[in-house]
This record gives sequence, structure tokens and C-alpha cells, in this order.
Amino acid sequence: MTKKSNTARQPRVVLAVAAVAFLLAFRMLTGGKTEQPDKSADSQTGRAAEQQTVKGSAFGENMKRELASAAKKALYNMFMPCALTGGTEKGGLRWIIEGQMESFLPLYGYLLDGAEEYGTGEVSMREILLAEAEGELLTESTQGETAGAGQEPQEGTAGTGQGMQEGAAEPGIPEGTAWAEPSGTTVSIPFLPHLQQAQIDREALKDYETLLKQFYTVDSNTTVGSSQLDVEKLLGKEMQIDKESPGPQILIYHTHSRETFADSVPGDPSTSIVGVGEYLTEILTNTYGYEVLHHTAEYDTVRNEAYSKALPEIEKLLKENPSIQVVIDLHRDEMAEETRLVMDLDGRPTARFMFFNGLSRTKKTGNIAYLYNENLQDNLAFSFQMQLKAAEYYPGLTRKIYLKGYRYNMHLRDKYLLVELGAQNNTVEEAMNACDPLAHILDMVLSGSE
Repeated sequence: MTKKSNTARQPRVVLAVAAVAFLLAFRMLTGGKTEQPDKSADSQTGRAAEQQTVKGSAFGENMKRELASAAKKALYNMFMPCALTGGTEKGGLRWIIEGQMESFLPLYGYLLDGAEEYGTGEVSMREILLAEAEGELLTESTQGETAGAGQEPQEGTAGTGQGMQEGAAEPGIPEGTAWAEPSGTTVSIPFLPHLQQAQIDREALKDYETLLKQFYTVDSNTTVGSSQLDVEKLLGKEMQIDKESPGPQILIYHTHSRETFADSVPGDPSTSIVGVGEYLTEILTNTYGYEVLHHTAEYDTVRNEAYSKALPEIEKLLKENPSIQVVIDLHRDEMAEETRLVMDLDGRPTARFMFFNGLSRTKKTGNIAYLYNENLQDNLAFSFQMQLKAAEYYPGLTRKIYLKGYRYNMHLRDKYLLVELGAQNNTVEEAMNACDPLAHILDMVLSGSE
């Protein structure tokens, strides 16, 4: 009987050894883990090359994971079949046995190295600093990588909303609504502030999953809990300011002032994000009666140093102007060329925009102590109240609030907005047109008016 058992086991041994040998050969041929290419935030060519490299490396890693999984199962079946009843989770008997397997069979542990999901392991302080300094607010590589039920569908192509997934409609948008592509004919149509177009059910938003799904996209590098996304806390924060107080009440600046649009004139800042900020300043001043300081200094000559360079200068500005209660860091996003963040708003081609929050927390590090933000909850309340007004008065104009792991200088004020207005393939006209509803929404929140 023993002889028969050994004879039956021989094919399994051969299979396991063959799988291990094949994995070793594959790993030697691929050179182990694929190094990430150098990233240049100002190079579209660099981004395209990086995306191709990542796709290739992901294919190789997926193949390696599958092969490693098969080898693991064969080894467990051969050596310790009883351990298979322990399930696949990292814990209990199986976790202990796996540790012993890796020490008993070093080749097994070597093969599995790098075959786990991306994002495991510790992150260095230098990596954290570079990640925040780089200010990667671009979402083209992270769309759909969200936590819980807060997954945001990819933006519709050419303004048609085709990327919307079933059941994922944004708040205040009637089902079946399609974005109209603006015509090529430019017609000067004056902006008329909207009356309320939709009513968002506040009671429904008391459910954390509902709130997360309807209002937020959570980046794959961070997490957020129900204690922070509590609708009663978010709505309970007082946002009104006194626009009659002496001195500027609002500061607008641009961490990335060199961001431009599809038809921007090279060397002409009036056609860049700085020009859009100037137009927003004029509307808030002339139409709504605020005193606004528009700071146009350039901090992104070296893009990955922009946030660290901007911080001491903005701190100095706020110290010199203690009357400033609201800070707006105005950006434009970057999307795939075929994705158009635009809608027809009352006959005006208008760029869609997005509010952005940094949580000072990543999955790898937990809360980042040196990026502590005492104003985090107020920051979240401010963007939520802006998003809620936008959903009720201008359904579909805003994308979901994007939550990411670092701080982005948002600790400087409780009423701090980081806005991504349009993208690189929007026109200057579309970006300028978005300033009118943005200013109206901001005034409603800051004045407490309807």
C-alpha cells in the first residue's frame, strides 16, 4: 500500500518540480521585478511610454502570479494537503505553514517574491516626500481604483457621458442625461445663474455607503472612513464669511501656474490657468462683491518641487493678509486625449471641474504625522458643501470629489479649495465659461444664500 501511494505521488512531484523550474526560468528571463521608468510630469511622450511599460509589466506580473499560485497549490497538495482547508486568507494555520514552506524551500519564497499584489511593503520617507511634491493630481491612471462603493466611472468620451456605468449616476443628474458636444460656432451668450434644478436627499446621505458612492472617488493609495464622511458633520460646518470686512477675503493662486489649454498661446499667461484665475477673480469682485487677491507667482519651473516652493510663500502672504479666509488653489487636470471634460451649459461650452482633498494618510503608512492637517475635517466640509450646491444647481457640471493620500498645502486654511478645472484638451473659452457657475456656487456657500 505504501508503494502504491508513493507511485501515485510521483507525477505530482514531477509536476511541482516542473512548475518551479518553469517559474525560475521565467523570472530569470524577465529579470525579476520590472523597474518603473523615469516620470516626467511635463512630458506627454514620457507618460505614454510609462503607460505602455506599466501595461507590459502588469501582464508579466499577472502571468507570474498565476504560475506562482499553481506552484503553491501543487506544493501544498504534495506536502501538506490538510493545510488547504485553512482557506486563502493570511492568517491562522495556513499563514504559519506558509512561513515554514518559504524557509524550508528557499526557491519557493524566491519565486513568490514580487508575485504579490502591487503596493505591499514599506514606503520610504523619500518616496512620500516626492509623491506629495510631485503633486500628481492627474487621475487618468487611477480612474476606477476606488475604495468601497465610491468608484467613479470613467469620464465620458467627447462629452457624451458614454463612460458612465449603470447605477453610478452622479447626484442630481436625471437618468439618461447625455452631454451635448458644443458646436464649433462661438456664440457670446451671457451667463445666467441657475435656480435650484434638483433636490438631493440629505437623509439618504446619512448612509456612509450612499454618500461615498454618490459624491466621492477615493484614490487607490488612501482610505477614508465614516467618521470623516459623516454628512451631519459635513453640513454642520459654518462656511459663511463677512465680505464687508476690510482687506482681501479670498486668495486665488496656482501651484502649477504653467498649466495650459488646447488653444493657449505659448508665452501668454492670460490664456493659461493663470488667465482663468484672473477671470474668476474679476467675477468674484465685480459680480459678488468680494475682495480677492490673485497671486500669480510661478512655482512649477521644476514641477515636482512646486508644492514645497509654494508653501513658504503662501504662508507669508497669509501672514501679511490675515483678513484672508478662503484659499483657492486653481489647477487644470490632465486626461486621455479622447476624454473631453465639457458640457453644454445653457448654450455655453463649459469645462467640467472637480474638487480635490488630501487626507494626509496612505494605505502603506497610515496617518502621516509630518503632514498633519488640523483643518482636514473643515476642508472636507467645504468641498462637500460646494459639491452639494453644484449638484443641485448645475447637475453634471462637477465630477466627484477626489480624495488622495497627501496634504497639498491644504492645512493653511480651514476654507481651502483645490480645484481641477477642465483638462489640457479643453479650450480657453470652455475654461473661462466654467468660472461663472464656479463663482456662483462659491458665493452661495460663503454667503449662506440660495
